[in-house]
Amino acid sequence: MYRILIEKLIEWKEDLHKRPLIVKGVPQCGKTYLLKEFGKKFYKDVLYLDFSEDPHLTDLFNHNLNPEKIIKDLSLFRGSDIKSESTLIIFDSVDSCGQALDSLEHFSTMTPQYHIIAVCSYLEKSLTKVDTLTLYPMNFYEFLHAQNSMLAMHLNESAFHGDELKTFSTQLEELFRDYQIVGGMPEVVQSWIETKSIETIDKIQSRILSGYENKFTKYAPITMFQKLCAIWNAVPAQLAKENRKFVFSQVKKSWRAKDLEDALYHLIRTGLIYKVDHVDKPEIPLPSHANHTHFKLYMCDVGLLRRTARIPASVVIDKTSNFKEIKGALIENIVCSELKRLYGDDVYYWSAEKPGRAEVEFIFQDGSDIIPVVAKAGSASRTRSLTQYSVRFFPKKTVLTSMDNNKADILPLYAFWNLKQWLLKQ
Repeated sequence: MYRILIEKLIEWKEDLHKRPLIVKGVPQCGKTYLLKEFGKKFYKDVLYLDFSEDPHLTDLFNHNLNPEKIIKDLSLFRGSDIKSESTLIIFDSVDSCGQALDSLEHFSTMTPQYHIIAVCSYLEKSLTKVDTLTLYPMNFYEFLHAQNSMLAMHLNESAFHGDELKTFSTQLEELFRDYQIVGGMPEVVQSWIETKSIETIDKIQSRILSGYENKFTKYAPITMFQKLCAIWNAVPAQLAKENRKFVFSQVKKSWRAKDLEDALYHLIRTGLIYKVDHVDKPEIPLPSHANHTHFKLYMCDVGLLRRTARIPASVVIDKTSNFKEIKGALIENIVCSELKRLYGDDVYYWSAEKPGRAEVEFIFQDGSDIIPVVAKAGSASRTRSLTQYSVRFFPKKTVLTSMDNNKADILPLYAFWNLKQWLLKQ
């Protein structure tokens, strides 16, 4: 399956001043598959080492971190030479071997000619001499590409020229509803393509979720397990409220912010949840105006959010105005995930001070512009929140994304992955 990150991997390969690369991402998001496919397509030779599957590999790094010695030992280990110009070396589950992780900085300074990519789900150490990329669960473009690659590539080249989106709007709307059910975990997507069975994908999503909870204490103390599970499972319920602000006391009545902050920080660091802080003033620089005690939480994948919340597929498929808050939560999660992929952690939200206040779901900085984003699950040609925000702050650009496709100033939800290109035309 095509992953957008492969374009960054190609850039890394062609960089004459490349450093060892770490590709991180939540478990089951497709890191290993992507790198193996990248190696097959762009290298003559691939050396794949999985530290979680073969504990004896750690012995090769325990006594000496000299890169040339490691390369020699790895060559002997596999029985053939490693060539710097044509061999891709993949260290999978490198977080299971601290010495192998440390060796990356030695490779960077002493033997930068080797092409090394390390894979991990959680990077606790701070390494200064390596590059890092994050693989997210599949976005809607990748989901579309997996089912109709010709249409996906065509829209990528000409989505905002003429009536291309309108021409395929019915098909795209149906696929976008499927995406809200399935989400972007590659195994789930592949199963959906093969079976179109909601029961089957529900089972796979449940297994992935169980695996996540089982791994909570791999990188955190066992004493934190209950709090990690409580926050993780509270996200869907709090997103389904009209006011989606996360409230610690609603996780468990006897717990307060100080009891849960360490667990929350851990879930954010692992990439399993996204934290979107409130900004009082949408001005540059945005981080200086963030209120870190008022925030919303989203899950890393909309399919896992739906499954955790036990939302039936029939709710997503329903085209009436029923289940407004639930549908809105799913849409916001998709938009948040896409903004995180495009703009990193600097994504915020804004709301007015008065009761019944207007709220702009997301705000981000693009160059010198502060851009508000309002996301609606159904059709919406204008919103009160965006109007109030515009009157107050006079933004140069605004984004309203909904299922509408007949106005140039509305970005259809199924084209939100192409936000940057759309903004260039505004």
